[in-house]
Amino acid sequence: MLWVGIDVGGTFTDIVVYDDKSRAVSSGKSPSTPSEPSKGVLNALEQLSVDLTGVSIFRHGATVATNTALERKGAKLGVITTQGFRDVLIIGRGNRTQLYDIKAVRPVGLVKRSRVLEVEERVGPNGEIITSLDKEAVIAATNHLRELGVDAIAVCFLHSYANPKPEREAVKLVERAWPEVSVCNSADVLAEHREYERFSTTALNAYVAPRMSSYLDDLASNLSAKGLTVKPEVMSSSGGSWPLSEMARLPVNSMLSGPAGGVIGAVEFARTIGMNDIITYDMGGTSTDTCLIRNGRYALTNDGMLGGLPNRAPAIEINTVGAGGGSLAYLGDGGFLHVGPRSAGALPGPACYGHGGTEPTVTDANVVLGRLRPIQPLGGEIEINIDAANQAIDALAKTLDLDRMKTADGIVQIAITRMTVAIKEISVMRGIDPRDFSLFAFGGAGPLHAALIAAELDMARVIIPPLSGAFSAYGLLVADRRRDHSVTWQRELTDISITDLEEKLKPMRDAARLELLGDGFTDNQIKIELSADMRYRGQAFELSVPLAEPIEDLGQVEQAFRQVYEERYTHADEGAVELVSLRIAAYGLTDKPHLPELDVSGSVEVALIGQRHCHFAGDNLDTGIYQREKLPAGARLTGPVLIEENGSITIVPPDFNLEHHPSGALILTRDQTQQKDN
Repeated sequence: MLWVGIDVGGTFTDIVVYDDKSRAVSSGKSPSTPSEPSKGVLNALEQLSVDLTGVSIFRHGATVATNTALERKGAKLGVITTQGFRDVLIIGRGNRTQLYDIKAVRPVGLVKRSRVLEVEERVGPNGEIITSLDKEAVIAATNHLRELGVDAIAVCFLHSYANPKPEREAVKLVERAWPEVSVCNSADVLAEHREYERFSTTALNAYVAPRMSSYLDDLASNLSAKGLTVKPEVMSSSGGSWPLSEMARLPVNSMLSGPAGGVIGAVEFARTIGMNDIITYDMGGTSTDTCLIRNGRYALTNDGMLGGLPNRAPAIEINTVGAGGGSLAYLGDGGFLHVGPRSAGALPGPACYGHGGTEPTVTDANVVLGRLRPIQPLGGEIEINIDAANQAIDALAKTLDLDRMKTADGIVQIAITRMTVAIKEISVMRGIDPRDFSLFAFGGAGPLHAALIAAELDMARVIIPPLSGAFSAYGLLVADRRRDHSVTWQRELTDISITDLEEKLKPMRDAARLELLGDGFTDNQIKIELSADMRYRGQAFELSVPLAEPIEDLGQVEQAFRQVYEERYTHADEGAVELVSLRIAAYGLTDKPHLPELDVSGSVEVALIGQRHCHFAGDNLDTGIYQREKLPAGARLTGPVLIEENGSITIVPPDFNLEHHPSGALILTRDQTQQKDN
């Protein structure tokens, strides 16, 4: 049977197909279709001639919810809230969005104040009912919102994390009064304290839900019509697959769907080759995503932002910067050269794609430098237009009074600097030395720049996995089913017992286990991980702390917190420690694809498919071009070299060496004489 992973990106839709019998694997790229994302998915399937009747696993990384929020093309939203709390979403935190700009304004919210209606009800911080829900007021608010023409309703009551019953009762009343409307409530979206963040995350979920649900329904219908019999799954931001119906209901959990797939794939692949300390570097057409993985573990965060709005749904801690292959180069204020975050996107795309783009991009700069001129069409459709790239760079070069090559090199260097900063933010700025890690690079443009990033950070090793151009799609096939549960429970450790803690965890464990059993997993296929949000007494914010399962004593919990705190801030105090929230991550363990072993026969000479001049550090150097699929295991090359494959090109600069690892990975190592002194 076939396993299919499809990741929709801003520029390309990537696909990986794995045959679990023959272990054959194939990948492809198809231009994304932002106006109709499901069309890009179907085009990718058609490109590889996938027979959907023979598919047993279909997993999808979607950007629909993210794009809907960023482009502000979501539902016309209404909110029903507790009397006296109408302005929570309007006031927010009052934080300055730009510290040194006295004219800076907060991003416009998702809902107008006129569409936030209050009802009489009140729950206390411990879950006690202070004022019962006014049912007639909920029905009246629903009817008024219908008159205002809203498409979706978010129900957000005070302290609903402690007692969700009034919210859920209000949802039933809304559905009874207006069955067609899309409605959600904050306790089911995010059962945690801090009203603004919970309300904002719920409003975001309600805002994107109608469009996401429509997309998923349309996709499922199209796939079924073409013969798919299994239920499609969608990747969550926290690194596990979800049933399509659940993601349609809670799409706020899909905001980092594609990038999460790449991280999961990197963790699994790096484990198989014995490298557990890596920094992932996923560069696509629109943005670059980085993640630090230490001892084979990535961190989760509940402190996300999207378009200036809080999104506290659990997500892998991925740092994103608006620098991708399609990032535009332009002159900003003061006449300085900028690269990104504006992007050429899928249409018209970089000038070299020949779809009408005229502004220079990072991709165009690489074409001019001779580094990106693939023999195979990009995405099976796009022939690189060298003249168009030259014209785009020349127009900017004339403005800068520089020659073509210096302008192109400057564009790439600025992009490299921006991406290097993204990696420093998750390493150096937390007291972590990136030189202790390997750079794990993938994405359509990642291998093209990975060695340059490594040189900038003085990292000794770069890993380019197989299927690197579509690696996030491969990561979807590696992912386990995942269910997340959380509860806010603010207590000092000295005020609770291990019995209290277990009584609080048990309902979440049981609920997660029942969900996975309902998904068809057996007890032997279920793994549960615990974590807690903790802080020192008096602090305003907390850290996520992984906990052992089972928990033996509270001293173990306290020690785990101090260790995480010291790792993050390089010191740990002896003060009193507080629990803030408890979390359960339950996994339904799935089979993993087994990539075929490399053929050790063949020769490096056969893999050589061409040679041309490439521009490196001011010099035009003769550069051999090799086809990755023909390189035998154990092959060794010295830069400058280009390695071409379907969907990506790896640059091996003059001061790097390359080895084709038996796993299929390209391992790039820096010449020791070129490394900087520590």
